[in-house]
Amino acid sequence: MRNQWGWKLSESGATLPANQAFVLLGSNIKPEHYVPRAVQLLAKYTRLCGVSRVYQTAPRDAEGQIDAAQGYFWNAAALVETNLTAADLKYNVLRLIEAELDRVRTGDKFAPRTIDLDIALFNTEVLVLETVDCKLNIPDPDILIRAHVALPLADLAPDMQHPISGERLADIAAAFSDQPDILVRDDVILS
Repeated sequence: MRNQWGWKLSESGATLPANQAFVLLGSNIKPEHYVPRAVQLLAKYTRLCGVSRVYQTAPRDAEGQIDAAQGYFWNAAALVETNLTAADLKYNVLRLIEAELDRVRTGDKFAPRTIDLDIALFNTEVLVLETVDCKLNIPDPDILIRAHVALPLADLAPDMQHPISGERLADIAAAFSDQPDILVRDDVILS
């Protein structure tokens, strides 16, 4: 038996311990619509525990240059609890939400998108999930090198240690705090 979030219940009806996952959200096609809607759907399929601030970032191409042909990204992170495995969360919840929100996947990983949902951290586990169409590394390697990943995660759990480097998320994010092409969208509240 499962509750409304899909958590397994014991025979007595008690909820079994949940996994904590930090989910990254990104959109540069109508982000004002798709990012809040993705948060609503995460709350429908998991237990939503927290959402970071929204960070506006410039789109980049494969060479790391700003792609003026695309709209700016809105990036955020959500902390969710679920009894699903990382693979089930990714392929049975996050991909479902992406499909519901009109995500079109192409061979170009730098293409514009309505929504992109990825697992950055799953408990304190180090995992590699491989399928026919992708390879997923947890923790997400971009935590250590990308402002749009590090900053929202530090909003949610500044004292959490990175499972591989051992650095606090706040310390990782501090390296990006003065990056000029990141704008905190204080006018956007996700809940």
